[in-house]
Amino acid sequence: MNLKVNISVLALSVAVLPQSVCSAESGQGLPPLDVVLKRVVERAEKEDENDRLFDQAYGYTRVKITEFRNVKGELKKNERNESRHDPRAVPPQPQSQRLATKLHSPKDTPQNPRTSDTDTRMRGRAVDRKDLRLDDDLLGRFTFTIVGRETVNGRSALVLEFEPKPRKLPERSLRDKFINKAAGRVWIDEEDYAVARADLHLTEKVNVVGGLVGAVWQFEYRFDRERTPDGLWFTRQVRWHLEGREVFVRRTVDYFEEKTDVCKVQ
Repeated sequence: MNLKVNISVLALSVAVLPQSVCSAESGQGLPPLDVVLKRVVERAEKEDENDRLFDQAYGYTRVKITEFRNVKGELKKNERNESRHDPRAVPPQPQSQRLATKLHSPKDTPQNPRTSDTDTRMRGRAVDRKDLRLDDDLLGRFTFTIVGRETVNGRSALVLEFEPKPRKLPERSLRDKFINKAAGRVWIDEEDYAVARADLHLTEKVNVVGGLVGAVWQFEYRFDRERTPDGLWFTRQVRWHLEGREVFVRRTVDYFEEKTDVCKVQ
């Protein structure tokens, strides 16, 4: 059974909290940019604890759908995964143990011949919300401007546009290549200063291993977060659209992820 998920026209972000201090007019009724960025950085330092508390207190169903299409737009492969998170089923692991488990996951090890760096990017792990940790390094990569205020899920949010700074940016990894060429918008909750929504896209093509293995010329990414009644934030939906080349094969990949049936457990 092929599940067709129309995930076109996203616009990245992911959480893209990258921010940099820059001069911009706040506009009437909008707070100064430097104050907003300072609050967002402070909030970002609490995200790991926020995620831990949410997973310990809330159960949810997570659905992931990935669609692969050829150059003609024909659906060639569909992957669907559905799982239920129940914090009562498995005792939470200490953070150090969770990290060790992730680092030694077989599917992520270089020895696995079925996993290539290009294939990883084709499957949407080019950028993730948690990759975009706010620090001095990321703050120096982007120019931000406050462009307005909108309501997101019934809450007031400040809308910030961002784009790469017009200078040579450090590229220590493939992740840096994607981040350095990302632009878009983020919606900042005006009470908690958490990122409530991010919408971003690539401004130019990204080559993987110098263009010999592959390249990504279009990548649009969006995520939406919601706040629980007790003040915890979680990612409700993630959508992205990718067009690129893996070796000599052109691919189009659409991805959709959603958490449903979110409920607090006793």
